[in-house]
Amino acid sequence: MPNTTDRPVAIVTAASRGMGEAIARELARRNYRMALLARSESVLELAQELGGVALQGSVSDAADLERLVALALDSYGRIDVVANNTGHPPTGPLLDIADADWHVGLDMVVLNIVRMSRLVTPHMVAAGGGAIVNISTIGATQPDARFPVSAVLRAGLANFAKLFAERYAAENVRMNNVLPGRIDSYPQPPERIADIPAKRLGRVGEIAEVVAFLASDAASYINGQSLIVDGGLVRGT
Repeated sequence: MPNTTDRPVAIVTAASRGMGEAIARELARRNYRMALLARSESVLELAQELGGVALQGSVSDAADLERLVALALDSYGRIDVVANNTGHPPTGPLLDIADADWHVGLDMVVLNIVRMSRLVTPHMVAAGGGAIVNISTIGATQPDARFPVSAVLRAGLANFAKLFAERYAAENVRMNNVLPGRIDSYPQPPERIADIPAKRLGRVGEIAEVVAFLASDAASYINGQSLIVDGGLVRGT
């Protein structure tokens, strides 16, 4: 039988390490019941630690996303928040990237969120509201030639969030993107830190706190936005 207590329920993907793990821990600290997904077996241990449930699988696999949503609903009877996190798509020189790698990136960066949205939005609408927060990157607004697939496709994700907000804002279902800069989940050489105005890497916990804010009622009038969290690195306005 589903647990029908009033505690909210959050799904977090790519939750076994880095920003995904930090998001899961922060939401659990804020009294969310957790349903987690990651390719690593360690996600099962994290879910047990947080008193939640988990599935070992990939955000690029539509069947795994279906299984994850079913697990959340079977376990808790509701879904209030989804934090869509993922890995890094293929990279390489712009015109050397094969078609197959562009398609891999599309599955990882855009279609995973489209598919998740199809699965959870009807439940959120029926429940009177919900929030979807997507982890993107500053490359969506300040593209980096080292990561062309990510830059191109995450710019498309910004438009998807705008279109989603236009369609579902009146039904109290929100979607926003978080655009991290250089974060301590990956090592960076000193010169890549020196040109950050804050003179340090962002911390995964700082990204998690932004996600938790966007998921909360405190952000109830924020919808369809791409929020840069980069220590001042992006120069554009």
